[in-house]
Amino acid sequence: MVITIIDLNRFLAESPPSILERTLMAEYLLAKGYLMSDLTTLPPQVATDLMAEARRFSAIRLVEIAGGGECQWKMRLPISLN
Repeated sequence: MVITIIDLNRFLAESPPSILERTLMAEYLLAKGYLMSDLTTLPPQVATDLMAEARRFSAIRLVEIAGGGECQWKMRLPISLN
C-alpha cells in the first residue's frame, strides 16, 4: 500500500468546494479500487478515463449537495413504463 503525505496547511487553505470536489473524486476512485496516487502508475488513457468518470461523479454529487438532496430524491422515484 502506498502512503501519501498530505500537507495539511495547504490542504485546508484551499477553498472548501475544491476540497469537497477532490474528496468526492477520491471517493469514486476508491470505490473503483484506486487511490489518487495510483493514477500516475496507470497507462495514460486509463488514468484519463478514470479521472473523467470521477469528475462526472463529483459534479453530480455536488449538484445533489447544493440542491439539498432534491436531485437524489427525484432520481429515486419509481418510474412507470405503462
